[in-house]
Amino acid sequence: RISSATSLSSAFINTRLQELVKLFKERTEKVKEKLTDPDVTSDDESPTTSPAKPAPAAAPVPPPGGEPEQDKPAGDEHYCEMLCCTFKYWPWLDHLKNYRFPSSIDPLTNLMYVLWLFFVVMAWNWNCWLIPVRWAFPYQTPANIHCWLVVDYLCDLIYLLDILVFQIRLQFVQGGDIITDKKAMKENYLRSQRFKMDVVCLLPLDFFYFKVGVNPLLRFPRCLKYMAFFEFNNRLEAILSKAYIYRVIRTTAYLLYSLHVNSCLYYWASAYEGLGSTTWVYDGEGNSYIRCYYWAVKTLITIGGLPDPKTLFEIIFQLLNYFTGVFAFSVMIGQMRDVVGAATAGQTYYRSCMDSTIKYMNFYKIPKTVQNRVKTWYEYTWHSQGMLDESELLVQLPDKMRLDIAIDVNYNIVSKVALFQGCDRQMIFDMLKRLRSVVYLPNDYVCKKGEIGREMYIIQAGQVQVLGGPDGKTVLVTLKAGSVFGEISLLAAGGGNRRTANVVAHGFANLFILDKKDLNEILVHYPESQKLLRKKAKKMLKNSNKPKDEKGAPGDPLIIPPKADTPKLFQAALAATGRMGGKGSLAQLRWRLKELKAMQA
Repeated sequence: RISSATSLSSAFINTRLQELVKLFKERTEKVKEKLTDPDVTSDDESPTTSPAKPAPAAAPVPPPGGEPEQDKPAGDEHYCEMLCCTFKYWPWLDHLKNYRFPSSIDPLTNLMYVLWLFFVVMAWNWNCWLIPVRWAFPYQTPANIHCWLVVDYLCDLIYLLDILVFQIRLQFVQGGDIITDKKAMKENYLRSQRFKMDVVCLLPLDFFYFKVGVNPLLRFPRCLKYMAFFEFNNRLEAILSKAYIYRVIRTTAYLLYSLHVNSCLYYWASAYEGLGSTTWVYDGEGNSYIRCYYWAVKTLITIGGLPDPKTLFEIIFQLLNYFTGVFAFSVMIGQMRDVVGAATAGQTYYRSCMDSTIKYMNFYKIPKTVQNRVKTWYEYTWHSQGMLDESELLVQLPDKMRLDIAIDVNYNIVSKVALFQGCDRQMIFDMLKRLRSVVYLPNDYVCKKGEIGREMYIIQAGQVQVLGGPDGKTVLVTLKAGSVFGEISLLAAGGGNRRTANVVAHGFANLFILDKKDLNEILVHYPESQKLLRKKAKKMLKNSNKPKDEKGAPGDPLIIPPKADTPKLFQAALAATGRMGGKGSLAQLRWRLKELKAMQA
């Protein structure tokens, strides 16, 4: 009994030790994998223990009324209970109540600040467009004066909130550091030119209303908040994908505003001279603003056909109009040309490259089929990428930004390549910056069988087909976006870097290519990853070259099957008969086998 108990305890101890060893091995593998590839994370960092039995769930306690509590409606709806009733409430009210205004605002990236600038610019436009109208035209009357004043003071409130809430919270850069301290941001704004102009904008000249009446010209300082307008333009152009459209609209607005101001001045001059007093002034018929605006258009654009001025005041006014019109119109045309030219700069570069290539092919009399393929490549590359060479754009960026773009575009694909799994993460980042994009046309050969492989291919868009078979045209497999091929050729040597099949583009295909030379330059700085890649490449190459018979697949049928080997015991008997020089059936059989071997030789 003692021996049996000892054996049982030793067996239990051995079993428990084996379990502990297994758990420690798993933990070691997880830590090693995490050190090799930091991206791999584990949910449980410690060895798992035997699961404990769950505690029995407590029975639901009924409410005081004795009836079981009804289930609350599931989903996105929220309910609150008050006394004996259930009321529905909206979750955005809680978000609004719990919202805290940020202590600092980044003026370059904060979209909320851009939205606020939009309201400030709208208030500024109200003052710039309507102050001249109210001053020149008889549109402000005692009957509607309260409406004008309400909107005026609403704009003043927006100006005041911009100073007290937003401008004192704007971050700024000092000595290369982003300053977010409240006191420092406030002092920086108070020392700036922007603060001085904002204070001038809000000069309380409205108190003169009690003495001279509600004169819109007293609100003219409100138009000096032009810095907010130009800041809004810069921020909006930075977030728009087609900023040139906004630039065209803005330039057109400049022209319309100059015509607007000129129409107000013309009505004021007509009222000063007397409406209908001469043929040059406005006669007071029809819509006054539309008639004066039409006269301003004809004057500033110098269309002609206007009545001649009669008095000295009219002559001077007309001369100033002509000079201003020529200057303003030439500036607008030049600015519009620059905007359109900047918007079509890429298209112009594409056309010039295509024209130069066509001229070159015509000079050397390249066949039309080749010329058509070249033109197709130009058109597809431009329409799919918006540029002919992506590297020309990325070369202008700092190395860190190029790496960030490369990670966002290619890291998910490259990290899934079996050859690079487990390698140094920084090595993969360096490799991403060496990838170059190439567009293949339909039926273009990406690589041919027997070629020396010097590149690895990653399919970004499109499909490629692997061809094989006796005729070399049978589609073995179709690779789609995200697939990788040719990775073994980067590290294989001794004839292992030969292409084993033809790969053809099925339709338009955009591929990323990594050269063997670039990879070798990277691996010089990562010897551990280089050893790992060599080991993986040899293993993958060995598996790809393993004969099918070893994998259990049927081999090629033989016309003459091989002869079975002679049994070893029978060979020993024949050898003994030959040494003894005996006669008989064994000796004759031995002599017959020698003749057969001679015939086979």
